[in-house]
Amino acid sequence: QVQLVESGGDLVQAGGSLRLSCAASRSIFTIYAMGWYRQAPGKQRELVASMSSGGRTNYADSVKGRFTISRDNAKNTVYLQMNSLKPDDTAVYYCNAVVTTGPRESAYWGQGTQVTVSS
Repeated sequence: QVQLVESGGDLVQAGGSLRLSCAASRSIFTIYAMGWYRQAPGKQRELVASMSSGGRTNYADSVKGRFTISRDNAKNTVYLQMNSLKPDDTAVYYCNAVVTTGPRESAYWGQGTQVTVSS
């Protein structure tokens, strides 16, 4: 199992920046992949960015060039740097971790952190 704790959500004006953090309770080297998802009111949860244990990254088209996912292995923490924020980025952001045990994959979620972008 793995526990995830997010932080860094806030109210920010359009064009501003925020950095979200996700601290994992175990070494992220043992985690198959970690990512950030978001869910806006009335919408489905969607992938924002992900990073495999090997460092391969993937981004939603809507955030490419503005958001960057990174990690600090020593701190077991994954970050999401968000620049040029838009009101459409307003959502609860969730950290996700996928752990593999043999052929089985298990997904874990943090509690979420609110990001609000004002126009």
